[in-house]
Amino acid sequence: MLKRTLPGWIVPPVLALTLAACQAAGGNETAVPTPPPALTALPTDTATIVWFPPTDTPTPALSQSPTETPIQQPGVTGVNFSDDFSDPSHWMTFNTDPGAAIVQDNRLTLAVRAPNAYILSFRNEPVLGDFYLEVTAVTSLCSGKDEYGVLFRAASGNDYYRYALVCDGTERVDRVRAGQTSFMQTAVPSGDSPPGSPGEVRIGVWAVKNEFRFFLNDHYQFTLTDPLFKAGTLGLYARAGGETAVSVSFSDLIASDVVYASPTVTPTASRTPKPTRTPRPTP
Repeated sequence: MLKRTLPGWIVPPVLALTLAACQAAGGNETAVPTPPPALTALPTDTATIVWFPPTDTPTPALSQSPTETPIQQPGVTGVNFSDDFSDPSHWMTFNTDPGAAIVQDNRLTLAVRAPNAYILSFRNEPVLGDFYLEVTAVTSLCSGKDEYGVLFRAASGNDYYRYALVCDGTERVDRVRAGQTSFMQTAVPSGDSPPGSPGEVRIGVWAVKNEFRFFLNDHYQFTLTDPLFKAGTLGLYARAGGETAVSVSFSDLIASDVVYASPTVTPTASRTPKPTRTPRPTP
């Protein structure tokens, strides 16, 4: 942050003295004094001076009561389960030439080695419908269009929702159905999404019925709705967006139950009046 320093200018005061002297050339001449200015009579019809003119009395502003910050994760109750990634049996692990998913040192590391490839690792349990999920992601190798994130309500390896963080500092949400991807939220920039690597971020997903809310570092991002997948397991993924390798580690996974009903407006039934019959005149 730049600091501007204004120079202190010191302007010395200037005292101007003007001396006027009349000196006779001959010694015997006497200076003639200047006559005083003639008095000017003031007009008799002068305006009355109002020393204290009336001023408009300001109208006091109405005080506003401070409004409460809305709770963006309502209904979160007890923890359903937590995972410190000490037991690799809960996750799909492998080590191949295109990539690897390894549980070690209390973290799940996803490494993508092949260009433009991606890898997924799903947790075998539990099946979750309404939940609030948090997991920490740390990027070691990630740049440009490389991405990583959370998979939720996964019905299979080809059917799930995907919350993606792109290494250019953007984020988006996809729906994958039968292996086909459709955008629920196109890529938008976020100050909480780490650009490049190394970086660290706490990812959060709040899911209740058809409503999903997304968080980074406990900061609310946006809300989406979709009725397709009602429940499923969780997963993590990483993708290489170019020719370079990608490496991301996940840790400290917590999933909490959510008991919440979205407020809806109850329609009020209205009665339609029956038409009245106009009596015909008697012939």
